[in-house]
Amino acid sequence: MVSAGCALLAWAAAPARAEQRPAEEIRPRVEHHLREADQLAQHFEEVLATDCPRFDTRDAWNVYLDAEIERVVLMMAHLEQAWSEAKRTGDDDVRRAAKAPRRRADEARALVGKLQTCANGNGTSFSSVGVWRRIEREVPLRQSDIALPH
Repeated sequence: MVSAGCALLAWAAAPARAEQRPAEEIRPRVEHHLREADQLAQHFEEVLATDCPRFDTRDAWNVYLDAEIERVVLMMAHLEQAWSEAKRTGDDDVRRAAKAPRRRADEARALVGKLQTCANGNGTSFSSVGVWRRIEREVPLRQSDIALPH
């Protein structure tokens, strides 16, 4: 005879198993998001390796800053979406592949730090805390924009 606790556990686990997708379906989705994040990270590496750009006006600087922050949002959204996709399969290799590049978030932090230095060189400033709040707020919105159709 099956105990009520075991039956309840089996019932609760059934939807999780039903939602699992084969690795062959999920892997290309994860790889897509990781490629996109990698391209953005390569851009950040270039920005970090070069001197700060100089702008004639504060407005020109703000356009540049907004574009860079937008790239950070996009990269973080791709990293989060890769992980969201990977969680849909039980395949450990796919999950590991999706988790590994999340270290790229460190590059985004370094970029924000450099942008703060560049802002000072352009006669302006910004709050890094405010930038991170914006990023955290916008990532889920962008994540839904970039999600591949199921």
